[in-house]
Amino acid sequence: MIEYLISVGANVGDRAASIDRAVAAIARLPGAEVTASPLLETRPMYVTEQPNFLNGAVRARVALDPEAMLQALLAIERQLGRERGRRFGPRTIDLDIVAAGDRVIDSPTLTIPHPRMQEREFVLAPLAAIAPQWRHPTLGATVVELLDALRDAERGAAAGVS
Repeated sequence: MIEYLISVGANVGDRAASIDRAVAAIARLPGAEVTASPLLETRPMYVTEQPNFLNGAVRARVALDPEAMLQALLAIERQLGRERGRRFGPRTIDLDIVAAGDRVIDSPTLTIPHPRMQEREFVLAPLAAIAPQWRHPTLGATVVELLDALRDAERGAAAGVS
């Protein structure tokens, strides 16, 4: 069993229902034990001309290796109507493996931990609700510490401090 941290989000259609269906599908994976975070509404990053997102996180112990887990999540996205279009654009559902225990993977198809997790409050805030003490294997910080650092940096940027 591997403990995965998965970011979930949607900004097209019935966002909450899509996330609920995705979490239910993850819970049906081999040996799955699942905990889901509360959802939060967030403004889009990178491509800002699109609807707001609902975001959350899932902590799932699953009997799949990381590559098989990636394929399972991609299949769930397809089942829920995800069509790959513009990068960072609108989506009916988005499921990203943020972490797989303390594993570090950098392959052509999978990078774990997620390479941009520490710059995304929409990932860190939901994770803090369900896995606050998970420690990033290369940065050495917990989810809560990463979230605090991000918020401190954002406050400093907003105040004009570099």
